Amino acid sequence: MANEETGLEIGRRRFLHPGSLRWLRATAWMLLLFVAFSIVYAGAQMVGNPLFKAGGHLLEVLEVTAICGAGLAIYGVAVWLAEGRWPQELSLRQAPAELAIGLVIGAAMLSLAVAGLYLLGVYDISGPRAASPWGTIAMAIESGVMEELIMRAIILRLLMRAFGIWPALVLQAALFGALHLANPNASPVAAAAIAIEAGLMLAGFYLLTGRLWMSIGVHAAWNFTQGWIWGASVSGIPVVESWLVSKPKPGAPEFLSGGAFGPEASLPAMVVGTLTAMVVLWLAWKKGNFKARADAA
Repeated sequence: MANEETGLEIGRRRFLHPGSLRWLRATAWMLLLFVAFSIVYAGAQMVGNPLFKAGGHLLEVLEVTAICGAGLAIYGVAVWLAEGRWPQELSLRQAPAELAIGLVIGAAMLSLAVAGLYLLGVYDISGPRAASPWGTIAMAIESGVMEELIMRAIILRLLMRAFGIWPALVLQAALFGALHLANPNASPVAAAAIAIEAGLMLAGFYLLTGRLWMSIGVHAAWNFTQGWIWGASVSGIPVVESWLVSKPKPGAPEFLSGGAFGPEASLPAMVVGTLTAMVVLWLAWKKGNFKARADAA
């Protein structure tokens, strides 16, 4: 009886078949998918980036969800056609449980970071107040689904196919941080914090499960908890509607508080995110998912 396959399924047929220049084919496929799904992501944002306006509406949430769902379906068909497989990273059987676990972990991590900021005496927290959550829900779905699809299923997976796990981990984390430099109030320190605490941590959940659902849940809950529940800036973007309001105290050191970029650039978030990344990456390594599944004979 054959042994069960071990390792992460990252593509090994059709366009990614073994042979000469597979690293180049994987890189070209990655770039093509990156451009295509960046356009889909831009479409989701054009529905309205809800952080820039008051309220938001249920219709906006439904529109963003539909666009993100279409993006996942298009990715599935593209992988089926080009790689000869239905993507395990989108396996639906495990989706409800892994999304739920991810949502709990993401909310807990961000809340722990804010608690650290408060206990260090560098954050003021006020409220509660009446506020609509719809805009932040739409933002959380949009960023959670599309950024994880692009950064983990496309960038990390295909860099791993081309160059192996360690270059892939480092490069996708660095890119994730660098892309946040376009955000308001960004700085090199904030980008480095995002790369380490989020880029590695979210990659760890994908590597651990071999699927996107847990990393999507963590990412979405992190952003929603940060924006609507605690009312802190999300990656440098000030929120308009929130249940509580959290902000750095005047004169608080930026390395402790994160400054105008928000909690993600703070020392407590770095500690929480980095420790979580170390644990989850270790579990993924122990599971055998730091290597690709063997090519078919």
